[in-house]
Amino acid sequence: MQDSVSSLVFLPVPKSLVISGAPAARFPGGARMVLEGAAAEWGGVRAAVEGALAEAGIPAAAAGAESATPVRVVRAKLPGALSEEAYRLTVDARGVVLEAASEAGAFYGAMTLRQLARQAPAKGALPCVRIEDRPDFPHRGFMLDVSRCKVPSMSSLFALVDLLAELKLNQLQLYTEHTFAYRGHRTVWEHASPLTPEEIRALDAYCRERHVELVPNQNSFGHMERWLCHAEYAHLSEAPDGFMTPWGEWRATSSTLWAAHPGSVELVRGLYDELLPNFTSRQFNVGCDETFDLGQGRSREECERRGKGRVYLEFLLKIHRLVAAEGRTMQFWGDIILHYPELIPELPRDVVPLVWGYEADHPFAEQCRAFAENGFRFYVCPGTSSWQALGGRTSNALANLRSAAVNGLANGAEGFLITDWGDFGYWQPWATALLPLAYGAGLAWNTAGWEAAPGGTPGESGRDAHAPVFTATPSHCPTATPVCPGRDAHAPVLAALDRLVFRDRAGCLARAAHDLGDAYRETGVLLHNASALSRILLLPADKPLPKEGAWEGLTAVGLAAAAAAVGRAESVLAEARPECAESARLLAEFRQMA
Repeated sequence: MQDSVSSLVFLPVPKSLVISGAPAARFPGGARMVLEGAAAEWGGVRAAVEGALAEAGIPAAAAGAESATPVRVVRAKLPGALSEEAYRLTVDARGVVLEAASEAGAFYGAMTLRQLARQAPAKGALPCVRIEDRPDFPHRGFMLDVSRCKVPSMSSLFALVDLLAELKLNQLQLYTEHTFAYRGHRTVWEHASPLTPEEIRALDAYCRERHVELVPNQNSFGHMERWLCHAEYAHLSEAPDGFMTPWGEWRATSSTLWAAHPGSVELVRGLYDELLPNFTSRQFNVGCDETFDLGQGRSREECERRGKGRVYLEFLLKIHRLVAAEGRTMQFWGDIILHYPELIPELPRDVVPLVWGYEADHPFAEQCRAFAENGFRFYVCPGTSSWQALGGRTSNALANLRSAAVNGLANGAEGFLITDWGDFGYWQPWATALLPLAYGAGLAWNTAGWEAAPGGTPGESGRDAHAPVFTATPSHCPTATPVCPGRDAHAPVLAALDRLVFRDRAGCLARAAHDLGDAYRETGVLLHNASALSRILLLPADKPLPKEGAWEGLTAVGLAAAAAAVGRAESVLAEARPECAESARLLAEFRQMA
């Protein structure tokens, strides 16, 4: 319960929020649900609204109870709202009116009502507000890596979908290399706790009920080492004798399919035929990123003769024909084709490139323009910066997410996909991803929202109330240091995360998460795509620490400073009193981070 409605927070921040000075709306006779016209068929919305009212201690009135306060759900075309997911929520002394152009819009209005209910001034009451809202990006998603040694249980996946729905994200992808139980390929997945067809179908149904699209995801060209390491697939490997990574590391197992071998596309065809029928989504992410060993093995002569980009594109076109035959729209990671901009116009017009990058200074503007100027629909795909970091990299993550949103929106991106990877074995606790996920979800819905100081004072929150809070150094050096604005600049998302997700009565768990995620910066060593503290733990015990490049700055003084920062965050963590459903696990995971 909140002492003042002026302190209301929402996640995401609504486009327009007017907090009335009127007394709170009361429901002495309970709430009488009225779904008018076409809205009568929105059974899921009814359940979501009733659940929200229950959180405020407002019971559903008995049928025919005319004295009950009406809660109306109306299908309506909202003035000026181009998105079908727009809604208007009005709470006043007369009751609640939720207007939306579609069932999805009404559902998102119900999610906002739920967050309003959690901040009720008293049991059985709701703050009086008027909210008009709509998303910036039509496709707002989260991609979870389930192929790096950690496959979530079904209960964890269901809980994730519930969270995504409340954050108004409408897409989920599970990054898959070998963790689907394909018939005839048991050797590949038998020790990987794979998801089964039955589990995917159950998850797909659960997602649909919450307006989340479960998009199939199967890497199909690079990152196939979990297949190619087995004898029965070795004949399809590009570099059976090993290859050199771009950062100078020798790997003994090939990770890329031999593009010219007819068996490669036939393998992929068989996987698609078995995987795709379990999904109702008509989109499909085929991966095809980081084909590092292409041209280092069996296709060396062809790549030298015709160009590596051409060889890559021709295999991508073969995959596209398979996807098109299944009646799906092909998404693919855009990193490789961006190296060959002259080939971008040859891509099929219906593909959706995914522009990814995970550093604060990633050149999203330049890469978005490469696809936008050629007329392609595309997504921007930043990350949580949780992987290879254990406690995350807070300031880098938030700057990376913001840059993707701002540049994506400016260049016409239709999607914003937050990625959470598990490089070298998903070592980080899941809690590491929650702050970046919440911040990114807010950007996907309302890119200017975090700058509008939500809930500061009654009135309307403006979209351009404040200047951007994140900048980065102008160079694109992998170790470039983002300008870190400090925790105060992140106060709106921390307050929303504490109140609405962690349900922390002490209001400090999000601060502890933020500070744990930035403790690595105290070492003075800023690595690409990782924290120094995580990398140290991953090194073999008998191998000395590197002394070149960014590692030259590592000192005992810097490590002591990082330890002190962790200690300060632990002190804050000790005060936290979360009351969310998984509070015990979250506290344990944050302690593990420390």
